[in-house]
Amino acid sequence: MNKDEARSTVEQILSQDMTGPMSTIQHEKPVSRYMTFLNKDLTLYTATSKDTDKVDELRENPYTHILLGYEGDGYGDAYVEYQGKVSITDDEHIKKELWVDEMQAYFDGPEDPNLAILKITPEHIQLMNKMDGSAEITLDL
Repeated sequence: MNKDEARSTVEQILSQDMTGPMSTIQHEKPVSRYMTFLNKDLTLYTATSKDTDKVDELRENPYTHILLGYEGDGYGDAYVEYQGKVSITDDEHIKKELWVDEMQAYFDGPEDPNLAILKITPEHIQLMNKMDGSAEITLDL
């Protein structure tokens, strides 16, 4: 698999498998939470409340590790290991794009001032378990 094919597979996984664990550091120990992501040219976005532990953790250490794609089929089931730097934004356009009705349980709407967007800029992306003779393929960023 060449780098263009790998990038295409990564983009497909990030667009189709939008939910996965996102890790942060809390009291010098890793913590993971399931989050739902929007992918735009390998940059991920997710919504959260400004009053969460993860926002406090990311203010102290803005780096994260995310896993997306594994379907549970076993060996050869491709997935993405994604490391990135997080910035916290109030981008109204992204808030509206991420908004789904289920978020109404937590927020009054996409204009809710407590709704924050985490923008995750990739620093290292690996395509894992794509069975073509290689266990992992690292994308050049």
